[in-house]
Amino acid sequence: MRKLIAYRLVLAVPQLVAVSLLVFSLTYLIPGSPAAAILGAGATPERIREVEAQLGLDRPALERLTEWFWNLLGGDLGISYALSLPVTDLILERMPATLSLTFGGMVVSLVIGIGLGVLAGVRSGLPDRIIGAATSVGLAIPEFWFGMVLSLLFAIELGWVPVVAYTPFTEDPSAWLRGLILPSVALGIGTAAMIARQTRTAMVQALASPYIDTLTAAGVPRRRIILRYALKNTMVPVLATAGFSFRILLGSSFVVEAVFAFPGVGNLLLTSVVGKDFPVIQGGVLLIACLVIMLNLLIDVGYGLLDPKVRPQ
Repeated sequence: MRKLIAYRLVLAVPQLVAVSLLVFSLTYLIPGSPAAAILGAGATPERIREVEAQLGLDRPALERLTEWFWNLLGGDLGISYALSLPVTDLILERMPATLSLTFGGMVVSLVIGIGLGVLAGVRSGLPDRIIGAATSVGLAIPEFWFGMVLSLLFAIELGWVPVVAYTPFTEDPSAWLRGLILPSVALGIGTAAMIARQTRTAMVQALASPYIDTLTAAGVPRRRIILRYALKNTMVPVLATAGFSFRILLGSSFVVEAVFAFPGVGNLLLTSVVGKDFPVIQGGVLLIACLVIMLNLLIDVGYGLLDPKVRPQ
């Protein structure tokens, strides 16, 4: 297992370098100048050139890239053009909201998806058809529309949850949890349907395996066969779907943040793209890439625990 972790960590280095180069290059292809965005509509060409010189944007791209990588090795993501604050502080301030929403959506996806998938795989007939129809609806519903419906119904009409959903965990854990319920459901319903379909297929295949017949003939209770043996084998393909779902949730969380007024990284990045705040864009995308790579590492470790054949020799 240690070899697997070390192998994946080594592979993560060139991945991060490639992402950094891509983000740095694409950022400077955005039309317009950050100096013009900072100064506003009344900026003169002379004033724009002056601000670009202050920000270092008049230097060669290779020189700026080298400096950015050098600062990155020291944990410095730069200074925001618009706010004049360290990018690291800006992102870390908003990261708890985004991670809370993403992991909340992941919990909803796994609980509902695995639960419905196992039920559909075990109970053929009417329950299977009902769950299949429900997953089709879940895959078709846009997260932002479902979030607005939930907010109008449960927050505005019934008043069961607050309209402004996010409360920091350090301020009030119970309010933090209550505020996560609706956004997590809105975010996770689509991926829950996807996980349910994958779980149902894997469960049907597992229950049709010869070892299930052997266990049944040996008198092992059906409930134990499903929960201890079939479900374990089902989790191998479901892990891959869950990892893919997390990446979807991380991207979709930016839209749900706007619906539920979450002060997350998504709002910060959208504002930075409009304002051409390049250091914030680069730092935000790089940290998100790190999260995805760490998730892939955890999934690989999970593969290794469930299936020893995937461990490196």
